[in-house]
Amino acid sequence: MFIGVPTETHHLEHRVGLSPYAVARLTRYGHTVVVEKGAGEKARFSDSEFEKAGAQIVYSSEEAYKRADIVCRVGVLSADEIDLLKPGLIICGFHHLAVMPHDQVERLMELKATVIGYEIIQDETGDLPILAVISEMAGQMAVHLAAHYLQNEAGGRGILLGNVPGVAPPTVLILGAGDVGYYAARQALASGAHVILVDEDLTRLRIVGRAFAGQVVTAVASMAQLERLTSIADVVIGAVLIPGAHSPILVTEEMVKGMKPGSVILDISIDQGGCVETSRPTTIDDPTFVVHDVVHYCVPNMTANIARTASRALANAVLPTLKSILRKGLDGALRDDPCLAAGLYLYEGRMVNEKVGGILHIPAVPLQRLLDRSEAR
Repeated sequence: MFIGVPTETHHLEHRVGLSPYAVARLTRYGHTVVVEKGAGEKARFSDSEFEKAGAQIVYSSEEAYKRADIVCRVGVLSADEIDLLKPGLIICGFHHLAVMPHDQVERLMELKATVIGYEIIQDETGDLPILAVISEMAGQMAVHLAAHYLQNEAGGRGILLGNVPGVAPPTVLILGAGDVGYYAARQALASGAHVILVDEDLTRLRIVGRAFAGQVVTAVASMAQLERLTSIADVVIGAVLIPGAHSPILVTEEMVKGMKPGSVILDISIDQGGCVETSRPTTIDDPTFVVHDVVHYCVPNMTANIARTASRALANAVLPTLKSILRKGLDGALRDDPCLAAGLYLYEGRMVNEKVGGILHIPAVPLQRLLDRSEAR
């Protein structure tokens, strides 16, 4: 099979869909990988590294898409990129179809594309193994960024995200006890902050409580609780995830008004719409804005700023899924692996994700029915 790795075109998206190591693993099994010239440059992977790994370098995005049976990318497809797709293509990446413009989803359906979302592929326990590697990095980054934006020149309260004798530590409030929340809590605790983690899932809260030996304060989410906690927080990290769906609004504008002047919000849920009412997507080169004297950081692709680490971690996580598809064929892999099947948005242009279909008002068809029809053809 032919695997295409195009250059990411979104503004300041520095990551690349596969690393040279992953390419070497795939070409070793006789598959052809075509990498667009310069695709890995911003992640510090040269074309010669990809060639040594066995890839063929191509000189346009169109060629990377048109020659491929499967495309491995990172970010959401743009309208211009959708125009480059050939009918029947398999596209892997972080697609976030629930917040994609409806006309672009319809265009993918017209092209009979098969769309695999890294953010919704599950393992046997219901965890999200590919999204987890990005979440781990985002959680750690969030604390580093919060420390910067709390400084005076960055618009913050002028406090250290740390622990100074005789001075009360800052309070970091984390919304969501998933991977982002866990790693943010670990990093904030290591920095010396007072950490409060809120979730509605008692099991997740128990796991966090035990992991940090009670050093992280845990609380069950409620609007009254959130109103009280946001008012005392120096940093709020929004780490709420409903796989494949729009994030719920947990922090209202009234709560933001009640926060301390110069405090910081990092809405890591922004790629799924955000969990703070005053949030809006920002970019790596213009990452923050201020509402009600509260600094907001809302960059959907924040790990694009650590592109080399993120690209390598992502490729390592993606390899087992790719190898399964290449070894068994897409239909065989979907039949044998319900975890991969859970990561499917579209199959040959048909919506198979019931949750996202409901959000977009597109009727979903059971995947098994489509696989049976495909086998009968």
